[in-house]
Amino acid sequence: MYLEKLNPQQRMAVEHGTLTDGSHIAGPLLVIAGAGSGKTNTLAHRVAHLIVKGADPRRILLMTFSRRAAAEMMRRVERICRDVLGSNAGVMADALNWSGTFHGIGARLLRDYAQQIGLDADFTIHDREDSADLMNLIRHDLGFSKTESRFPTKGTCLAIYSRAVNSETALDEVLRDAFPWCAAWEKQLRELFACYVEAKQSQNVLDYDDLLLYWAQMVGESMIAEDIGSRFDHVLVDEYQDTNRLQASILMALKPGGQGLTVVGDDAQSIYSFRAATVRNILDFPTAFSPAANIVTLDRNYRSTQPILAAANAVIDLASERFTKNLWTERQSAQRPRLVSVRDEADQARYVADMVLDNREEGLTLKQQAVLFRASHHSGPLEVELTRRNIPFVKFGGLKFLDSAHVKDMLAALRFAQNPRDRVAGFRLMQILPGVGPSTAQKALDLMAEDASPISALAAMPAPPRSGEDWTGFVSTLQELKSGKAGWPAEIGLARQWYAPHLERLHEDAATRQADLLQLEQIAGGYASRERFLTELTLDPPDATSDQAGVPLLDEDYLILSTIHSAKGQEWTKVFMLNVVDGCIPSDLAVGATAEIEEERRLLYVAMTRARDGLDLVVPQRFFTYGQNSQGDRHVYASRSRFIPATLLQFFEACSWPQAKSGAAAQAQARQVRIDVGARMRGMWR
Repeated sequence: MYLEKLNPQQRMAVEHGTLTDGSHIAGPLLVIAGAGSGKTNTLAHRVAHLIVKGADPRRILLMTFSRRAAAEMMRRVERICRDVLGSNAGVMADALNWSGTFHGIGARLLRDYAQQIGLDADFTIHDREDSADLMNLIRHDLGFSKTESRFPTKGTCLAIYSRAVNSETALDEVLRDAFPWCAAWEKQLRELFACYVEAKQSQNVLDYDDLLLYWAQMVGESMIAEDIGSRFDHVLVDEYQDTNRLQASILMALKPGGQGLTVVGDDAQSIYSFRAATVRNILDFPTAFSPAANIVTLDRNYRSTQPILAAANAVIDLASERFTKNLWTERQSAQRPRLVSVRDEADQARYVADMVLDNREEGLTLKQQAVLFRASHHSGPLEVELTRRNIPFVKFGGLKFLDSAHVKDMLAALRFAQNPRDRVAGFRLMQILPGVGPSTAQKALDLMAEDASPISALAAMPAPPRSGEDWTGFVSTLQELKSGKAGWPAEIGLARQWYAPHLERLHEDAATRQADLLQLEQIAGGYASRERFLTELTLDPPDATSDQAGVPLLDEDYLILSTIHSAKGQEWTKVFMLNVVDGCIPSDLAVGATAEIEEERRLLYVAMTRARDGLDLVVPQRFFTYGQNSQGDRHVYASRSRFIPATLLQFFEACSWPQAKSGAAAQAQARQVRIDVGARMRGMWR
């Protein structure tokens, strides 16, 4: 039977609400799923169990952290269903079509209810960069870019706006708590945000935050909320600890009594407050649905050894507020996590490189090892050492596929054809053409905005004097794309053919970039329409290829370097954690409030629970500071992270890395020697 492989707690979560006749009357369920406890497997089994017991898959809403997570969940659901339903499993799994991210589901519902809420269903969605560009245009129009004292940048303005919206917090509170250096600009920021909202509405565009904000406003109307809620018998949410207040309020509106609501997450892994996520959502769930809420805790870990779990449990056990759970496993080991003291960051880099190579000699591939760090710049000295020793590595957290200029150009063409009132897309697109600058583009967009048929207005305009045939080709391509005659996905081929000569003209590495555009075309083939493609790709972009020195071959081996945030959800056989000192973890920028300190503690916990068999926490004794001079080194001494006090040392194997191994001590001593060679040279002749 498909449930026999589950442990008792997993099975309790899967079968929650099942009656003896097989039907479901499921009250609100909170599944606290510890690191490595089989969370995804449990959630997939619950979805499959609902379907097997007769639930209509078309009436199940499943929201995950990413579109890829949703796709993986669907694969697992089909595999589980196949044990019971046989050949019908594929049909039932395919009918589970309301699965995806909060933003993706929100976009679909907004198009469905567009008429009722005053939206044009052909709206386009701006990514973060496009939103920042629009914010900047308005910032400039209002004169804020020319203030006597420096006004916040477009990125900062967008971050403030996003934090206020997603956390449902007043602007003055957001400025006070997260952006105190911008507090003097509250009045101007309020005006900027009002104009930004008006500009988006006039251009029929939504940004990321609007997908949640409009959804929340929509379900604020009880009749619409009831209508949407009645479409789904079951609502399941993964990674609930990473949701913000806006997302929680949407769920409360859809299922005010919690009937059919299942949320899964781990309060100990809530590490995204910089995106306005709040651990309060998961901590307060039992109270919000009291007394009906049920809690199931998954505390058996299938990933790490017991000594690693004992150390991680001890670290998180000092948290001020959490759901009580202590992870356990049957994977025994005599090897405790190591707490390694090294002289400085240079020695830290040499230590990690040495250990990585030693592990490789013992049969552990580079890909089975990872180096984690709190902030991206912490890996700088290590990257130099790895490069010097010819150890290949991939660092997570670089450019995204959609951040590259050529891909954004192509998507702008498709978005402008989809919605000719999208000024950001049009502004970008027109300036690709030779002889077309900002002023010309603005005039063209103004004329289009005044006409009921924007593309016709563009076609009627005289070509700019220096644009020649490029303007004509641009307009005819837009007309063809807008008509939809070519069909999807042939339209992206048309856009690529138009863009090809401009790609050659604008970029020296056109051949590499062309490979990205071909990849984009392949991706497009997997979507039913242009609108669906633009929506999904904007909300959940794949990683880039052209932002690396060379695309790794499939059989190449390379070490993984990653921030802790990027490592969440991953696991490796051996994990090294850099800079486990105060000032790095916790970050010296996150020690102002208790909530910030507690999130930093959870970050260390997340890093530790990525390891399967081996974990090294490296503690440099000193850090060099800027302004070194020939008379000696300038440095500050560091202390071990406060999250590992003396009372927890029993869970670690403490050791120091011997300096003699690399000759670093002798080298450092030699550099302290000072001689006056000039005096010796003069003395030769006297």
